[in-house]
Amino acid sequence: MRKDQGASGGDRRARRRRASRLPGAGALRAALRRGRSSDLARRRLIAVASLAGGASMAVVSLYQLGIIEHLPDPPLPGFDSDKVTSSDIAFGLTLPDAPISLTSFASNLALAGWGGAERARDTPGIPVAVAAKAAVEAAVSGWLFVQMRRRERAWCAYCLVALTANMVVFALSLPEGWRALRNARARS
Repeated sequence: MRKDQGASGGDRRARRRRASRLPGAGALRAALRRGRSSDLARRRLIAVASLAGGASMAVVSLYQLGIIEHLPDPPLPGFDSDKVTSSDIAFGLTLPDAPISLTSFASNLALAGWGGAERARDTPGIPVAVAAKAAVEAAVSGWLFVQMRRRERAWCAYCLVALTANMVVFALSLPEGWRALRNARARS
């Protein structure tokens, strides 16, 4: 074994030891992996809903970027995902909206894992920000839902999954967000 190979292996082990000793790393890992509080249960459900919404927006992103030619629809009247996701509204920000939504759903995963089991008490700004972000996204999804029917006169199955995911994330973020807001007010 070369001398520099041994050093790099040792360096990696040393970095891992230092990382495991970072303040809060062990507690965060234990809380996220084994914690059983209702807030953690809701945060896990936020991650699941975000993965479902993100998956639907990943498929739409492929369509909007020209990678696939057609979005299959359920065999029900009124569904035309191709029409809805290629509308002027879907490209109104001078870029397709599905990749933006996909990015937002992905950020929910990081936000669900940010902070320990008692983040509403210890770092109340995080759950308040999560709830505020979820509120904006639920409102935008609701507006797009109305536009689907009013302007396009069609439904997009993938968009309905994303709408549902955004509403679920919003509902699940509220209890911890309200508790965090109360804690922040009590501190000031």
